Amino acid sequence: MTFGEKLSKIRKENNITQEQLADTLGVSRQSISKWESDLAFPETDKIVRISEIFHCSLDYLLKNGITEKEEPMTSAPADTRRTVTMEEAERFLSIKKKNVLPTAVATFLCILSPICLMLLGAMSEQSNAGVSENMAGGSGMVILLIMVAVAVVIFIATGKHTEEFAFLEKEEIRVSADVLRFAREKKEAYRTAYTRGNAIGTLLCILSLVPLFLGVMLFEEDALMMTMMLCGMLVIIGIGVMFFICVGMPWASYNKLLQEDDYTPEKKAASGVISGITVVYWIMATAVFLCLGFLTDNWKYSGLVWPIAGVLYPAVLILCKLAVGKKK
Repeated sequence: MTFGEKLSKIRKENNITQEQLADTLGVSRQSISKWESDLAFPETDKIVRISEIFHCSLDYLLKNGITEKEEPMTSAPADTRRTVTMEEAERFLSIKKKNVLPTAVATFLCILSPICLMLLGAMSEQSNAGVSENMAGGSGMVILLIMVAVAVVIFIATGKHTEEFAFLEKEEIRVSADVLRFAREKKEAYRTAYTRGNAIGTLLCILSLVPLFLGVMLFEEDALMMTMMLCGMLVIIGIGVMFFICVGMPWASYNKLLQEDDYTPEKKAASGVISGITVVYWIMATAVFLCLGFLTDNWKYSGLVWPIAGVLYPAVLILCKLAVGKKK
């Protein structure tokens, strides 16, 4: 049998159409048709990917004298990758779906956490508000810490739910053709919602500056109103970030199963470096928050470190990925 005949045979045995295989390999359907008709031959990396998808050796695909039943047991090295079954894939996606809203709410709480501190601080500067500076600072910090603590508990709980699937982010996996087809169909069906959610999130983050500009124009001399406008900006940013999370988590789940985008084997190898940078980033943010608070004794403004750090975090991640990618 020729390469094209073998490709056609194993594709049909696994109930995969030419279009589905083309999507998985990142080529056109016409290319698959030419390969199966022996009118063209795929590149080496595509052949390797085909062998991974259909769990067959390169010898079987490339050598005309070897049939599937005659394939030597030692023709390919032992595959030590963990296999993801259809049951595991469905359970993983189900758990991730349940975790979307709690994760988005926890992130929202982190972004909103300094609002009470800011408002109470501004009220303490009003002579008729009846709020002392110490009361404002103490109460605001207590509320901030409670909100952050609740968010951390939610993060830990949701992380515990998916602990068994941590290998999807760190290890190269092996999935059957059925799982690939299932994840591909889910991802394509979700593409419109993903695009719409990202568009709404981006729009909200851009429009979040409107309250700040309105405050500058209308309430320049009123510290309390300016603070309220700034709080309104944080609320809008928080809602925008929730949209990003709500559509981003399912999309990332499909990519983990398909090993695409940020979850290719090469990028998984670099995930440890990026995780370390993430830990350092948030430790530094905490240090800046504490230093500003104790040195200036103005916790109202030092609390802004958290939303600023949250907004800058995606940019830091992108820069880290670019830097790691250049080194590899």
